[in-house]
Amino acid sequence: MIGRLTIPLLQGGGNGMTIDMDKISSKEIVHQLILFAVKHKRIMQNYLDETGVYQSQHRLLMEISRNMNASQKDIARIMDVSAATVAVSLKKLEKGGYIKRKTDEGDNRLNKIAITGKGNNVVEKSKRIFESADQKVFEGVTEEEKTALLVLLKKLNANLARMEDEIKTRRGKD
Repeated sequence: MIGRLTIPLLQGGGNGMTIDMDKISSKEIVHQLILFAVKHKRIMQNYLDETGVYQSQHRLLMEISRNMNASQKDIARIMDVSAATVAVSLKKLEKGGYIKRKTDEGDNRLNKIAITGKGNNVVEKSKRIFESADQKVFEGVTEEEKTALLVLLKKLNANLARMEDEIKTRRGKD
């Protein structure tokens, strides 16, 4: 018998959460991970609405900022979406003045994508939002706890990657 564990919710004591260690299930852990992801996404979208850019366009703009002058095809590959999906969002971003497309000098069929000053303002504001949100999410969490969580999440992600590979292999055989 393992017993009960009380975890303080805030640093310095405060109210705690009691967990019955004998009844922890994998299902409950996965459920908590999903709840966290959904809640985090909803909160971040609320914060990012302040930037004036829609979610799919925002993700694209952030990716362009990390891959300056990449082609539309490159961005689609990096984001693992279709070139058509990228094209629609790029058109909206260009119309809004967040990006510019330049024809590649070596290949007129390729467009290089560059962020404008307006787009860069959104990227910088977004980085500040991410940093602030990360600090709030990890409030009261020690460095040791963060390290342990990271190690566990990497193990879980490795297991999921193996599951994805199994699915791809199985689909290839069908």
